[in-house]
Amino acid sequence: MLELKFVRNNPDIVGRALVNRNMGTELIDSLLEYDVAWRECLTEGDSLKHKRNVVTREIAQLKKENKDTLSKINEMQGINNRIKEIDDQIRDYKSKINEIMLSIPNIPSETTPVGKDENDNPVVRAVGEKREFTFTPKPHWEIGEALDILDFERGAKIAGQGFTVYKGLGAKLERALINFMLDVHTGQGYLEVFPPVLINEKAMTGTGQLPKFKDDMYLCCADGYYLAPTAEVPVTNLFMDEYMEKLPVFLTAYTACFRREAGKHGQDTRGIIRQHQFNKVELVKFVKPETSYEELEKLTLDAEEILKLLKLPYRVVTLCTGDLGFSAAKTYDIEVWVPTQEKYREISSCSNFENFQARRANIRFRTPEGPQFIHTLNGSGLAVGRTVVAILENYQREDGSVEIPEVLRPYMGGVEEIRKE
Repeated sequence: MLELKFVRNNPDIVGRALVNRNMGTELIDSLLEYDVAWRECLTEGDSLKHKRNVVTREIAQLKKENKDTLSKINEMQGINNRIKEIDDQIRDYKSKINEIMLSIPNIPSETTPVGKDENDNPVVRAVGEKREFTFTPKPHWEIGEALDILDFERGAKIAGQGFTVYKGLGAKLERALINFMLDVHTGQGYLEVFPPVLINEKAMTGTGQLPKFKDDMYLCCADGYYLAPTAEVPVTNLFMDEYMEKLPVFLTAYTACFRREAGKHGQDTRGIIRQHQFNKVELVKFVKPETSYEELEKLTLDAEEILKLLKLPYRVVTLCTGDLGFSAAKTYDIEVWVPTQEKYREISSCSNFENFQARRANIRFRTPEGPQFIHTLNGSGLAVGRTVVAILENYQREDGSVEIPEVLRPYMGGVEEIRKE
């Protein structure tokens, strides 16, 4: 969340940021109108309360002098009635201001390129050689079904479209990747945590999922809990309403993630690239403001290391303003090469949120000048299902088998390939 004072004093900067994000400026216009009315009410309320104190003293003096107090009492009643009206208006305006403030996205960083959509995302680097196949490669869903390691039909039977059952070495591959990723990241200095995946509304608001993305979340109606769309939510909110005494703090976590994918019907309808339930390993950093952009570069490299070790070709792009996430000031997307689609697909987003999430979640640290909001960062390290996709497609053989990347074999009990039994 932005600071109200900043928006009030810099409407042009915030308005330009919204336009660069392909939004209108209506939110800012409404906010400033409510802000003026709110402050006018505060001023009138303070004036009335001062006047009430004066009249209270006048009534006391009249009583002391045995004089008639009726007119002053009536005046006091009128003041009290008006104060009640003003207080109601103050609460109403404040509620509207808070609602709008929660709906205003972060301001893109100065190094975030201006652009309309993903077509304007500049490539930072491409790593690894794309494999030259001597046969026509098959898409991962065909490979998974032929090897009997992915069961889409039974996943749909027990839950619906967008759910998949992993079987045999497919399940083992998924589990191996999770353990491998966590081992790599703990070796990089991240502390592993295993958080709840049922999240309350306050925590979902703290990281920016609510209110904007409510329709994309799974809600447990009986209890008011949301299923975590990403480990970013519970891990970042571990320090909600706290002062962090020691910085930086680096955390990594594996969780199942749940998304309704509202508005994305018809996209990636086959396979496991887009699922309602999927596994992900997350990286989260809590840092001082002056180091956050240096830490973004390091976090991105930490996520990239998984793909380097798996020897999967990938590239890194900088998201432009029109493609930037709601809470982010700057984001690098890591995209892995998917041969049958002949394009790179997102497998990680690494973002610096500056103090946007920390202000919403009230996460601060102490300085000699007073309390400050920390900067938060996170990135996938990596999306596990999409890593399975990349392995199945890039490591497939002409006979239908799939080679296991060498670095994963210890996690697979020494298994070197997946072959139809």
